[in-house]
Amino acid sequence: MSAEIPSADRALLTQARDGERAAREQLARRVGRSAYVFALQITGTPEAAHDVAQDGVLRFFQHLDRFDASRPIDPWLYQIVRNRARDLMRRERVRRHESLDAWLEQGHPEAADPSADPAADAERHDLQRRIWRAISQLPEAHREIFVLRDYHDLSYREIAEVLGIPQGTVMSRLHAARKGLREILTNDENPVVEGPSGRGGDQ
Repeated sequence: MSAEIPSADRALLTQARDGERAAREQLARRVGRSAYVFALQITGTPEAAHDVAQDGVLRFFQHLDRFDASRPIDPWLYQIVRNRARDLMRRERVRRHESLDAWLEQGHPEAADPSADPAADAERHDLQRRIWRAISQLPEAHREIFVLRDYHDLSYREIAEVLGIPQGTVMSRLHAARKGLREILTNDENPVVEGPSGRGGDQ
């Protein structure tokens, strides 16, 4: 991802700062979607994600004049959302007892392909469920880095900025997150079957 803000975002940001209503509404939709998806990915519950995203977008606009318009919007937005999520989880001790199934039932983040094979689409949907369940089992520090890199396409430098950690730590945690995700998915595909003695499989 480029370190420079895209021209479309720069123009939209400038117009929003100038108080243009249409621009502010468009910017709100732009950051609102991103904020909700990221909040859902790190909290694991639609209810908490909605509260976090709403509060995050509000704070985003409250501090809009302080933002450096030469820099990308997303790292700054995700930093705000992450801080709000951590505050909420500390305050209310939010438990991630719900999977992302409810959100997935509402539609995929990617646009649907009308020419897709229904069987293949169902298989992709099932795989997506399994991946999200696996992501939800990662430690918080690994989960944040994984979704910022692999789902939001932030650079190592931008992730380090969002999380306030060195780039080297970002790289090592991302490696650990991907390794952990592979292990969870492998175990999910090959569950241990307990025999009568309570030990897995035949001895």
